[in-house]
Amino acid sequence: MSKHKFLFTFYLSLVLLSFLVFCLHILVLYLFGFPLFDHMIVLAYLLNMVLALIIFSALYWFRVKYRDQIGFLFLGGSMLKFLFFFIAFYPFYNADGKMESLEFTSFFVPYFVCLLLETLFTARMLNS
Repeated sequence: MSKHKFLFTFYLSLVLLSFLVFCLHILVLYLFGFPLFDHMIVLAYLLNMVLALIIFSALYWFRVKYRDQIGFLFLGGSMLKFLFFFIAFYPFYNADGKMESLEFTSFFVPYFVCLLLETLFTARMLNS
């Protein structure tokens, strides 16, 4: 079990940080009087978390065999997240012909949080 402690630490960090940021995000929406659960915010957080878990797990499992290609796999994972954005979220957000800042932040705040954590843990994984 200790062999995979790093992976478990990533999972736990991702879930806790995402939950914390989600709560802060909802609090900011509440304080400014915006609708709390509009713009598919829950789906955006969940999808970004699941994709981050899958992508980082793949990086972790391929870290030895494809050590020299981890950076390219990481970039491919980021492209996969954008593909999901354009398939699942963009048509909904752009239905009225424009993307509002609330729509933008509903997806890109969790995207940025997950990407930041993935980047930090990938760098730590490669440096060890």
